[in-house]
Amino acid sequence: MKSSQPLVYSKELTIQSLIKMLADPVLMIASLVMLSVYFGEELDEKYYLIAMLIFAISFPGTWYKNTSIWQQFIGILTDWFFIVAVILFFGYSTSYLNVFPRNMIMYWVLITPILILLVHIAVDSYLTSNLYREAVTRNAVIVGVGNQGMQLRDRMDSDLELGLQFKGFFDDRDLSRTVLEDHNSLQLMGRISELSDYVRKNSIDIIYIALPMTSQPRVLDLLDGLKDTTVSIYFVPDIFVFDLIQARIDDVGGIPVVAVCETPFSGFNGFIKRASDIVLSLIILLLISPVLLAVAIGVKLSSKGPVLFKQRRYGLDAEEILVYKFRSMTVEENGDKVTQATKNDVRITRFGRFIRKTSLDELPQFINVLQGRMSIVGPRPHAVAHNEMYRKVIKGYMIRHKVKPGITGWAQVNGLRGETDTVDKMEARIEFDLDYLRSWSLSLDLKIIVRTILLVFKDRNAY
Repeated sequence: MKSSQPLVYSKELTIQSLIKMLADPVLMIASLVMLSVYFGEELDEKYYLIAMLIFAISFPGTWYKNTSIWQQFIGILTDWFFIVAVILFFGYSTSYLNVFPRNMIMYWVLITPILILLVHIAVDSYLTSNLYREAVTRNAVIVGVGNQGMQLRDRMDSDLELGLQFKGFFDDRDLSRTVLEDHNSLQLMGRISELSDYVRKNSIDIIYIALPMTSQPRVLDLLDGLKDTTVSIYFVPDIFVFDLIQARIDDVGGIPVVAVCETPFSGFNGFIKRASDIVLSLIILLLISPVLLAVAIGVKLSSKGPVLFKQRRYGLDAEEILVYKFRSMTVEENGDKVTQATKNDVRITRFGRFIRKTSLDELPQFINVLQGRMSIVGPRPHAVAHNEMYRKVIKGYMIRHKVKPGITGWAQVNGLRGETDTVDKMEARIEFDLDYLRSWSLSLDLKIIVRTILLVFKDRNAY
């Protein structure tokens, strides 16, 4: 499974990327304000709260590149559906939207995605116009015909917004030693030692060095030969050999570093994640309080034992936490041996089978979310003994603990729920967990929440 996120994040933002990040949330808020003015509504404090919520769940905006207008519109509508669902749920559950005329809300829901699509088309058209290309285009060459070099070349050719004109490769290897299957398509301009003369005789603006880490002597010689030129030089780190998790460029006291494996919830993202967890869990607990009471009574009447089952699990940074569930079995196990629930497990009570099938047994975990032990969305927590067993046989297993465990997760809404009786099943679940870490966004969390609700009564893997 491939992530749709960029490979490495940079701290620098171009004007066009900033426009794309802000366009969607600004348009959503602006359309609401304009409709309010049109309907004669007074702009008071309720707008500030709604605007902050819209910005929090829609920033940064999503742009669909190299797709048809229809595909863009479908993507925009999909994202807009999840955003509207959250806004309406929050707005009406807190009575904030009750003060708005219903026809105004209807117009806002219908007009905004069309407005976003038109702005996307206009901005894309401007950024790819002749004026833009002529003003920004810079000539670039790549040193090293490898995976990094080829991907970089392909990106230059396909993304006109980069403003880069690829002129060719420089490499000391024979064509037979390159990664290309079709050697005829390779624009090999010469050996690395010939690059300095080529730069001086041609209008080359940028050199990208895409050599492996073992090529340090050649890189140093190349840099020495380019000292008397004005060409810009970039080094493309050979980090494709790693399984990158939220990779980005950073610095430590001015010393540049490359993060190869990092949590997606550092800094502002962490604040947004925690704030959304608190707000949503408070609202959900308030709404489901009658259900919690009914399930608690059902558990108590169906079998002897406590209402809640407290399980030891690994949480953030692999620290042990207690996770709450409504008890669904006649016995409680949390020892060194892992005995997973199976489809016809005799330990499961009749009422327990119902609450497991409908995921009602998981509802007390919203209390864990308020405590800060869990998130609403994240990798599902496994038993401690389970963790100790699988961390020894599955590469990258413990990386999932760089975030808090969740009540629901990316793996669960993709059909990987229930008994994991083979290593292959667990590996598939872990791959989805790691993809969630690579691709996290608030909109992805919202999609997972909605898909979880839709799957509650359809999931055949729940028992």
